[in-house]
Amino acid sequence: MSVVELSLLLLLFLFVILSAGVWIALALTIVGYIAIVMTMSTPAGQVLATSVWAASGSWDLTALPMFILMGEILYRTKLPDDMFTGLAPWLQKLPGRLLHVNVVGCAIFAAVSGSSAATCATIGRISLPELAKRGYDSKMAIGTLAGAGTLGLLIPPSIILIIYATVTEQSIARLFIAGVIPGIMLAVLFMGFIIVWALFNKDRMPAPEPEMPWRERLAASRRLIPVTLLILGVIGSIYGGLASATEAAVVGVFLSLAFSWWSDTLTWPNVREALLAATKTSCMIAFILAGAAYLTAAMGFTGIPVALAEWITAFKLAPWALLTVLTIFYVVLGCFLDGISMVVLTTSIIIPLVEKSGFDLIWFGIYIVLVVEMAQITPPVGFNLYVLQGMTGRNIFTIGAYTLPLFLLMVVAVALVAIFPGIALWLPSTMLDR
Repeated sequence: MSVVELSLLLLLFLFVILSAGVWIALALTIVGYIAIVMTMSTPAGQVLATSVWAASGSWDLTALPMFILMGEILYRTKLPDDMFTGLAPWLQKLPGRLLHVNVVGCAIFAAVSGSSAATCATIGRISLPELAKRGYDSKMAIGTLAGAGTLGLLIPPSIILIIYATVTEQSIARLFIAGVIPGIMLAVLFMGFIIVWALFNKDRMPAPEPEMPWRERLAASRRLIPVTLLILGVIGSIYGGLASATEAAVVGVFLSLAFSWWSDTLTWPNVREALLAATKTSCMIAFILAGAAYLTAAMGFTGIPVALAEWITAFKLAPWALLTVLTIFYVVLGCFLDGISMVVLTTSIIIPLVEKSGFDLIWFGIYIVLVVEMAQITPPVGFNLYVLQGMTGRNIFTIGAYTLPLFLLMVVAVALVAIFPGIALWLPSTMLDR
């Protein structure tokens, strides 16, 4: 059996197991076991023990539960209310007015959350009722929120960037810094779309609200001080070289607890819910990473990744053609898997091909997160769509249709990052290579 035939057979096994409703982590482990038994005399159990232990013992993974806990604590505070109150007066003059709160609010909360679904849910529970009360178009309100919520994956501290850094042995700090400019660029694209839409659809916009005096605007802006301090404490400590990503995560948890105490939301029920939610999410991710580590080890024994890379290289695809194929592959895969599973499932096969093609792995990390962001708003397994379905009661495919313009803007962002790799690489090279 050729390597290509074996890889197709294992891929078929994987999809059959996943279709049966088996947990993703178990599915990865089963396929890894089958690969070793079919091709090697090496004890499969021994490989399982060593690979899982190595994956679980990574120091970089320590940051993961801390950032998740920070987001869970902040979700239960008054931070979203403060952000809406502080941002609204300054966005009234832009065409589209308070629709921009979805984008700016998600961009800011992404800098203290790291999760797309958490960003979407946190901002949405404040902005959607407020926008509906003021008469804004519901399709635009829901669509822009779903798209802007994906910024939680790109703007640091990003959970998925931590996972990518772990499985590819790249620097978390470098990846975090690399995600800043692409994240801002994507937010600007979203805001530009809102402006253009508002200018061409003035009849679908509510009447403007009375202009707020400067003194009142400045007073409202004080509500943004806590989130600004959080961002400075977490991201600033990394950029300033004062703390590693793991240490910054601990700083973030401390600051989120301090803000929760200051805003009178540090209650035992809130703390207990945050701890339980963070534990469940962390264990789920760790379980998937353990299964992926076993599958990666199995792929290494079989030689499938290198053989596939050589096979695809034989087609002599131009770099742009390879990226086009990978983009389509990830978008299709995103119709069936969540972002974390996509990254850990494909890394062992894709990375050798990417390295052989000469792509920088830091740049590729930003590229893959952008593509995974697209999958977050792709039915039928787009996590942000599920979040908004629960909040609005609308059909998931209807919400997916609302987000189509933002999906296309993400395609534009992927193209820009591919054509101008300095968008992702300039800042880390400037800040860390001095």
